[in-house]
Amino acid sequence: QVQLVESGGGLVQAGGSLRLSCAASGRTFGSTAMGWFRQAPGKERQFVAAISATGFTTIYTDSVKGRFTISRDNAKNTVYLQMNSLKPEDTAVYYCAADTKRTYGASRGANEYDYWGQGTQVTVSS
Repeated sequence: QVQLVESGGGLVQAGGSLRLSCAASGRTFGSTAMGWFRQAPGKERQFVAAISATGFTTIYTDSVKGRFTISRDNAKNTVYLQMNSLKPEDTAVYYCAADTKRTYGASRGANEYDYWGQGTQVTVSS
């Protein structure tokens, strides 16, 4: 069982930055791939970024490459999403997710993730 709690969302002007955090419970965090997804009003949940259990592999959706950075601190059971140069189209609820069945790498597929947080709102004003 894994519990995920996101924090760090808020309102920011275009061009600004935010850092999201996701605190995970459970002793298996260090062997669990993690991902960030987002969902804007009226749209489907979208993959944003993912990181392997070791942190060696990171993947991003094209629209955030060069602006967002996913990282993790296994000693703190926490995964982060540093978001820079934010745009109004980044506005969404951001969700942290855990892929406990994966033994290596990271996945873009939401159906690969078996635990989800409740989300944190990010609003970017123009």
